[in-house]
Amino acid sequence: MKKIFYSIFIISSLIYSQKISAQSANNQKWWKEAVVYQIYPRSFKDSDGDGVGDLKGIISKLDYIKSLGIDVVWINPVYSSPNDDNGYDISDYRNIMKEFGTMEDFDNLLKGLHQRGIKLVMDVVVNHSSDEHEWFKQARSSRLSPYRNYYHWWDADRGKPNYRYSLFDVNHDAWKYDSTTNAYYLHFFSRKQPDLNWENPRLRKEIYDMMKFWAEKGVDGYRLDAFQFAAKDTTFPKFSDGFEKNFSKYYAVQNGLHDYLKEMNKEVFSKYDVMTVAEGAGNSFQDAHDMVDAERNELNMAYAFDGVDIAKPEGYSLLHFKEVFTKWDSVFAEKGWLSIFLANHDQARLVTRFGNDSNEYRDVSSKMLTTFLLTMRGTPYYYNGDELGMTNIRFNKIEDYRDMSTINEYKYQQSIGADMKKYLEEIKFKSRDNGRTPFQWDASINAGFSEGKSTWLAVNPNYTIINAAAEERDKNSCLNYFRKAIQLRKNNKVFVYGKYTLIDKSNDKVYAYTRELNGKKILIALNFTKENASFKTNYDVSKAKILLDNYSNASKNKILKPYEAVVYELK
Repeated sequence: MKKIFYSIFIISSLIYSQKISAQSANNQKWWKEAVVYQIYPRSFKDSDGDGVGDLKGIISKLDYIKSLGIDVVWINPVYSSPNDDNGYDISDYRNIMKEFGTMEDFDNLLKGLHQRGIKLVMDVVVNHSSDEHEWFKQARSSRLSPYRNYYHWWDADRGKPNYRYSLFDVNHDAWKYDSTTNAYYLHFFSRKQPDLNWENPRLRKEIYDMMKFWAEKGVDGYRLDAFQFAAKDTTFPKFSDGFEKNFSKYYAVQNGLHDYLKEMNKEVFSKYDVMTVAEGAGNSFQDAHDMVDAERNELNMAYAFDGVDIAKPEGYSLLHFKEVFTKWDSVFAEKGWLSIFLANHDQARLVTRFGNDSNEYRDVSSKMLTTFLLTMRGTPYYYNGDELGMTNIRFNKIEDYRDMSTINEYKYQQSIGADMKKYLEEIKFKSRDNGRTPFQWDASINAGFSEGKSTWLAVNPNYTIINAAAEERDKNSCLNYFRKAIQLRKNNKVFVYGKYTLIDKSNDKVYAYTRELNGKKILIALNFTKENASFKTNYDVSKAKILLDNYSNASKNKILKPYEAVVYELK
């Protein structure tokens, strides 16, 4: 009888295991298994000596990009733009910015990536355009212009519109008066970024046709910048006082947004094998889930900013960090998909914000953060330069900055009599320009980024120590650790599709969790502090196989060295 029971148990287990495997197989998508590498073109590689990175510069580094082991390149906007917001103010969606090169250069970049088995995702900025776009030029020329309704206008005859907060405006006022037609236009970002009116079907068709133009060229996906703000109540009612302290509640995922995404999916995404991701996931888990539930036919995945916004100059709570990422994982455990990231072009450097960029701990803490990003469920996004452990530059003067939002906020703080020394200290930690300094290729002039006399943004002086050439030669470098971590993820689908379980929840120094799939169980332990730290688990790590660690002598006693990261395969 025992033998019969045991046989039934074994058969049931095998059927269950096969069922899990079948479910995973049915849900497998290339974009779930991909590692996305973000390239900021202006700062990646300059080919012509003008101090600005360009497409030919990226092409010259395709073999380096391939060597990383990544699957997808997401490239920041390269369209024609007057560059008020470094390309996020687009004047022609079907052309290439002259500083970056030509359409032929773009075609060669796309071809070069595809030849290396790498996909390309475009940044699509369609919540707003540039005020130098032909649509806006026509719209502002006359109230009767056929393009007038491509944007949001409020005729001054009706009085001043209700206040709307602008993220980048020097006065934080999203309504800009335009004397040509005696009217105000709406801009949630800078004055040179008027918001597009998505209620207009003609505008929507123009945008879908533009997206098809790039899809026909062969691009493999779209990242929708700020699209969570595209739907608006065009009666522009008065909001409660102080709404700007939580403007996302009033701006993000408003009525109509899901209709636009469904229509975009039907008209564009469904016709191509593309990856789609939205910047911003709304105001709730429901908002996020509705965007990416496959049955709704909207998007593949969305960014959630809860995690990336945790880092503060004064430090952050690991307990809060764990709580955020554990909650997000649980919401998407069965349906939908999420993005995992801690840095991009809108953030300062990864190791400065979440690790420790001192000479003593920069290397190990950078590797620890890499381990986190590449062992969590979700599609990981990794920002160029973070694979080297690049750090914040920490400018001392406002004149050193180029970021429009940082400069405009400085002017605003000045206008209200704020403590400007304090503000300058704050932006040493959080300004976007910290993450935009030129890529550090080697120890030659301008870090090998440019042969010109100067660069558009200053090179971090630590480039003589932190650079790709030096790290290529060092088998224990951040760069080579990044490659190993990617290979580990590729070789073990458990990191992509496996169940996530938090371990030792109340530990405020160590983030530990397991990943499980089809009988394989992995334990990841990460020390987020510069002190030795222990963690609690019932698993016997002394008998585990170590798959990855950021020290040469990994811990097998549940005591982690400063910023130590260990990946155990449990017996």
